Amino acid sequence: MKRVCLVFALLTVFFLAASPAICADKYDLKLMTGPMGGSWYPLGGAISDAIQKAIPGATVAVTPGGGVANVEGVQLGKAELGFSNSSSGVDGVSGRPPFKSKMDKVRQLANLYPQYFQMVVPADKGIKSVADLKGKVISPGPKGHTGEFASRQLLEIYGLSYNDMAKVHHVGYNDTVSLMKDGHCDGFLLCTTVPASSIMDLASTRKIDLISMPDDKIKAMQNLNSGYIPRMIPKGTYQGVDHDISGFGFFTHLIVRADISDELVYKITKVMVENLPNFANVVSAMKGLQAEDLALDIGVPFHPGALKYYKEIGAIK
Repeated sequence: MKRVCLVFALLTVFFLAASPAICADKYDLKLMTGPMGGSWYPLGGAISDAIQKAIPGATVAVTPGGGVANVEGVQLGKAELGFSNSSSGVDGVSGRPPFKSKMDKVRQLANLYPQYFQMVVPADKGIKSVADLKGKVISPGPKGHTGEFASRQLLEIYGLSYNDMAKVHHVGYNDTVSLMKDGHCDGFLLCTTVPASSIMDLASTRKIDLISMPDDKIKAMQNLNSGYIPRMIPKGTYQGVDHDISGFGFFTHLIVRADISDELVYKITKVMVENLPNFANVVSAMKGLQAEDLALDIGVPFHPGALKYYKEIGAIK
């Protein structure tokens, strides 16, 4: 009887000690997104919710960020996941400016949707070209954001720089809209989806226009970064803008650290594919996306866990 009790006691101790291993693994993840007022932050919240519901033990903290800063953040271990743009992602893994070295710990998890570089100006200021921004007040976004870096490149191909501006505000979308509404800013330069909620908000109270780019300047931007692709914003997208807007843009994608386990990345990739309809309710640009779109090769190496899932479902042959 004593032996039976002893065995029972030992088994009890064993199972109690082993219970943490039996329970679901715990994953504390950080996801770097974008500034409030853009599309990245709410999409990040939706992705966080989906991951936490589908993967036991997973928590995902969503933080603001920017395309360039997020690549560096994932590289340096400040976050496990991050949104970026194809242009920044490709520059990062290649070690080209604005990055000082190769981002060798950055991997592709999922391609998401097209982004558009947009230049919003007051309709009554007579600003019809980037060249007309000389001597004006502009807001290209916080430093470290892909849109801010693209803004500097754009000014460069016109022979301009921030030094040629009356003032440069490095603030987020919401603050820029407030500045524009109050007449304290002449140019709102941003990269986000179409239509952008911040621009729609501005257009509801002030007459706006968008600057269009000629083909030679679009090609000049592509010469600076092969990740830039021509984009066109149809007339009527924004209140009061009755002409098509030619410009450039890139793709938003979700990146992940290379040292995250294949199993976890496989599960997250599965969550991304299975929740596409829910994500489309947050960002309309994601409507109609299929697994094949998420698996599109944009020049950043896939994480093995993501690659395994895409191959299993036939999204990558």
